[in-house]
Amino acid sequence: MNASDQKTVLVTGASAGIGKATAKVLHEVGFNVYACARRVEKMDDLKAMGVKPIRMDVTDEGSMEEGIHQIEQEAGGVDILVNNAGYGSYGAVEDVDMDEARRQFEVNVFGLARLSQLVLPHMREAGFGKIVNVTSVGGKIYSPMGGWYHATKHAVEGLSDCMRNEVKGFGVDVIVVEPGAIATEWSGIASKSLVKTSGKSAYREQAELMVKMLDAAENHPKVSKPKVIGDVILKAVTDRRPRTRYVAGYMAKTILRMRKFLPDKTYDRVFLAMMKRFIK
Repeated sequence: MNASDQKTVLVTGASAGIGKATAKVLHEVGFNVYACARRVEKMDDLKAMGVKPIRMDVTDEGSMEEGIHQIEQEAGGVDILVNNAGYGSYGAVEDVDMDEARRQFEVNVFGLARLSQLVLPHMREAGFGKIVNVTSVGGKIYSPMGGWYHATKHAVEGLSDCMRNEVKGFGVDVIVVEPGAIATEWSGIASKSLVKTSGKSAYREQAELMVKMLDAAENHPKVSKPKVIGDVILKAVTDRRPRTRYVAGYMAKTILRMRKFLPDKTYDRVFLAMMKRFIK
């Protein structure tokens, strides 16, 4: 990439997993990459490469505004935003405390939306921009014990479709990336929240089954590495005419086909059967 063509990228949730892998992949091909996370000390390896770390909390308005202001002062603005920050808060809908449900939306939806608002003026003025929203196959499917997580990912899918049509006339692309099973911290965090929330409730049997499935997914030999998604994001932001959605990762396309073609109750039965087979 020539210096005159260099675009500035902001990757959120870059302290681990998909975010860190994406920051590395984009930096290696010549993008000017800023990587943000709450745990800035977890990005020392990125800093050593030349990636610029920023401490940012996507639930804190001031933190986001300061980060975008810093990038504007140093690089002129964000040309490509990769909204990757997110986590899975699991537990039966009846059991999850409403404050935790709201936090799930603050991180997975409202932080993404606010950062998009903050970078869009520069993109519109430049006549160029790309906003990549990392959702999940969980934005198209559902599973027991994941109600609030799936609700946020379904919300991002709809938000992305609306925003894509609003900003395309300004030269801005909004792209959705839907990962399947990826070897990250995500499953462990979701499993711990599930045990804490529903491990001793009336839903404990369902919770125990889902914990086994999450743990099996995290350790399955075929689960995709985070770089798989980093490479997909690279393709999405360098395609001249990017697709609206990119699907990648272990079981992603299979499970989306199931959801598309199976009636709801049939999908319920097949998904439960798959869960039981997966943990054996």
